[in-house]
Amino acid sequence: MANLKEVKNRIGSIKSTQQITKAMKMVAAAKLRRAQDSIVQMRPYAQKLGDILQNLTSGAQEEGQSDFSQIRKEENVLLIAISSDKGLCGAFNNNVFKKIKVLLEGKYQQQYQAGNVTVLPIGKKALEFFGKRNFKINTDYGYLLSGLSYEKVDEAGSFIMESFLKGNFDKVEIVYNEFKNVATQFLRVDQFLPILPKERKQEHTNDAGIDYIYQPSKEEIVTSMIPKSLKIQLYSAILESNAAENGARMTAMDKATDNAGELLKELKLTYNRTRQAAITKEILEIVGGAEALGG
Repeated sequence: MANLKEVKNRIGSIKSTQQITKAMKMVAAAKLRRAQDSIVQMRPYAQKLGDILQNLTSGAQEEGQSDFSQIRKEENVLLIAISSDKGLCGAFNNNVFKKIKVLLEGKYQQQYQAGNVTVLPIGKKALEFFGKRNFKINTDYGYLLSGLSYEKVDEAGSFIMESFLKGNFDKVEIVYNEFKNVATQFLRVDQFLPILPKERKQEHTNDAGIDYIYQPSKEEIVTSMIPKSLKIQLYSAILESNAAENGARMTAMDKATDNAGELLKELKLTYNRTRQAAITKEILEIVGGAEALGG
């Protein structure tokens, strides 16, 4: 059995850890409120713009106007992995990493074995994970989440779209966590490029058959609107991931605080038992000594 000093020191250490986890939970809750407000405001705009984009792309594809909807043989693939900058958020980051591995071992196995799969990590954790392993990566936007802004995402989106148009990549997919609520995040794999035709995403929208009036011209609108919509889609995915990260961290810190409380109960019980055993031992020694002197 551990002595009283060891148990007391451990109790003090657990109390300090519990205070830290409580503080981190409160910080995550405050950040979550801001992140949740941002994504709630962004979702309707991003979804409606995406629906309009699908209609525009469907028409443009028929007329041969959209380069972003050209479906090519999938020889070179880009996977965008959105993680967090910090840890202590449960399985949030590992879920993204595991999904990337599943894609490489299954869907894109041939491309991966040929060295034609590039991972673009967004977030320090993804940058560290894929950088330390045998992956072909692009490190230009690993620190994009530091001081996140639409301008930074705009730059990343422009790079991805230009690479697709140049033929550097034939397909681009985004792997990220979508925010549902504090305790629930959904892992998503969304196709970024080429843009899926309208009929292949029909179940997600009610805008089928809408006939738009174009002013000044359909070609000009398609040319300017598609890049903007794609950047909004990327920005929305990053905001979703940011909200999901804070939700996951809040849940993880809440569980850590509860676990620390349970451990404290056990340690206090051990401390009392150890203290009682020590007192009993001292009493027996005193009694034994008195009896020896009396004898």
